[in-house]
Amino acid sequence: MDTTQNNPLNPIQPLEEERLVAQETVEIGGKPDSASTITVHKTELGGKKLILESGRYAGLADGAVTVRLGDTVVLATCVVASEPNETADYLPLLVDYEEKFYAAGKISGSRFIKREGRPSDDAVLASRLIDRPIRPLFPKNFHHDIQVIVTVLSYDGQNDPDIPAIIAASAAINQTSAPFAGPVAAVRVGLINNEFVVNPTRDQLRESSLELVVAGTAEKVMMIEAGANEVPEEKVFSAIEFGHKMMQPAIEVQHNFYNSNKIQADSAVSEVFSAVVSLVGADVKEAVKIVEKEEREQKIDELLSKAKTTLEGDYKQNEISSAFDTLMQEKVRELILEDGTRPDGRHDDEVRPLSIEVGLLPRTHGSALFTRGQTQALTIATLGAPGEEQHIDTMEREDTKRYMHHYNFPPFSVGEVRPLRGASRREVGHGALAERALIPVLPPSDDFPYTIRLVSEILSSNGSSSMAATCGSTLALMDAGVPIKKPVSGIAMGLVTGAKEQFRILTDLQGIEDFGGDMDFKIAGTRDGITAIQLDIKLQGLSFEIIRQTLEKAKVGRLFILDKMLAVIATPRPSLSQFAPRIESVKIDPSKIGELIGPGGKHINGIIEACGGKEILSIDIEEDGTVLVSSADAQAAQKAIDIIAADTKQVAVGEVYEGKVVNIQKDRNTGKEIGAIVQILPNKDGMVHISEIANERIAKVSDALKVGQKVKVKVVTVDAERGRIGLSIKQA
Repeated sequence: MDTTQNNPLNPIQPLEEERLVAQETVEIGGKPDSASTITVHKTELGGKKLILESGRYAGLADGAVTVRLGDTVVLATCVVASEPNETADYLPLLVDYEEKFYAAGKISGSRFIKREGRPSDDAVLASRLIDRPIRPLFPKNFHHDIQVIVTVLSYDGQNDPDIPAIIAASAAINQTSAPFAGPVAAVRVGLINNEFVVNPTRDQLRESSLELVVAGTAEKVMMIEAGANEVPEEKVFSAIEFGHKMMQPAIEVQHNFYNSNKIQADSAVSEVFSAVVSLVGADVKEAVKIVEKEEREQKIDELLSKAKTTLEGDYKQNEISSAFDTLMQEKVRELILEDGTRPDGRHDDEVRPLSIEVGLLPRTHGSALFTRGQTQALTIATLGAPGEEQHIDTMEREDTKRYMHHYNFPPFSVGEVRPLRGASRREVGHGALAERALIPVLPPSDDFPYTIRLVSEILSSNGSSSMAATCGSTLALMDAGVPIKKPVSGIAMGLVTGAKEQFRILTDLQGIEDFGGDMDFKIAGTRDGITAIQLDIKLQGLSFEIIRQTLEKAKVGRLFILDKMLAVIATPRPSLSQFAPRIESVKIDPSKIGELIGPGGKHINGIIEACGGKEILSIDIEEDGTVLVSSADAQAAQKAIDIIAADTKQVAVGEVYEGKVVNIQKDRNTGKEIGAIVQILPNKDGMVHISEIANERIAKVSDALKVGQKVKVKVVTVDAERGRIGLSIKQA
């Protein structure tokens, strides 16, 4: 469906041929030997001007291009090592995305550190978004180190830098000598009022039921990343087609940056490959048929060791390893395409055996163990007070986050030994995917004001661990009693391609199929539609027919898994864990917020201490006067509610209280006793004038009242402006 016409949200007009690419050049530099040329190329992307410029910045980089969309400007540089990395048996590509606070006219909110530090999760995700569509377009046997750095120079608050970053990175690589089968471009597609919108602004995305980033070459799709509010497969497919069509101007303009002087990929691998095939080819074919991962990998390690030992001296170790990996991939593909068999004997559309358990851990708020084949994810749900939400301070946003999903992939999950060094890029990416998949089904904060944290511990991995984490998240939330709208399941789909456009789509991708195959297409959703997508490929693009069939087959697979999940726990538990905090609320007059907090938080902290301390209870106050008291101790919570209600109560004339005499008031000049100060509420006092103590006349207040004495009083006057309350004992 072409939704570009007559769409007020998407004001794209057909471009005249001469407007497709406009070029400007200008000479810069004060001396002839330092002069260079600034080249500017212009086109349009989603109805907005897209400007690519080269020659102004980073003259010593092999490639350097700035891209401007709106007032967002990014600089991409690429440097390619002149000599191959002798130790690399992989493509040594490094992509970094640098957020700069100055780009948004901000200074870091940290009190102590004003310089940019380690990348935020958003920056890590952007790095991955750039890396994924460009990596497959390099030859696998190209071993020169490549570094792409994208720096955000200006951010307008509406046009996200990640789309121009992908375009800039591709253009910068095109300028280098690296053999790159690009260019690639990307667009973001929204769905507002059932109409597709290209590169929606931040404000528009709040109204959109779909946020899909699609990257591709002129002919094929390279990468998909999406979050959706239960959008049907057919609509998602249409959005992918639409996005690919709309990115074409950004691909065409990059041909102006092409460097025809390219390095040739190392061709020596073919000779090494022949030697490795002759030595262990037949044994590798049998090894990939071993179902058990541990046994299979042990056999493969033995064969690799044999190849390295036998061929040592004839070839470099990294060349032997690279050739062996290629042999492994070929044998997996041969098994699937020619023999019609998957390594573990499953049918193409068959899901591995499932084991599902909930409520395993006694003191956590919710827990679930999801096992699919040899992939096992233990997910734990923790509920916290509203004040425990995450505060985010990045170049793009200052915000809070009430729902977090963290994914951990320890080395023992794949039988390896390596030091623990914090979350890797992969862990951040998989956690974000599982988090995105559940966001559409979470209860709104007005109905369920908890901070929610999910942690997925991958205890064993043989492929599709991120989707195991997604399924485990649904189960853990339901076990915790979180009233999610609908359950979500997820599945990873694989692909093996052959000659003459032959291909087979594999349901429930396992590790060896991911290693030997061409695609890892993760899709999560409810029974009614998709909530998240992440596509990674090793090919130079996917056809639309493969994408369409994958979406259809994935729906069948994830609904099968969903039914198995619901057979274990069909609905969220009716009540929260006894160890989860209960949140009680009380409404106060917003004008009383300052009074409740007190100078420097003294009064509110006093209430918390009176009710057991911060370990027992927390209090959060919202701007509209809603006070949320969180505690696993019901008595402590009720005590705090009572104190808050009493402290902020509006005293009215005619009300009667049981109060305590706290002071005898004397005239400043004469020293004569004129009344008694009575505390009627924890934070409110009033004065009983001597004439209002008794019906008969008394000479001294202290003759009738003593400090500490409890008395019944009636409110006779309220002076709100001066904060004075007049009380009477005799009228009470």
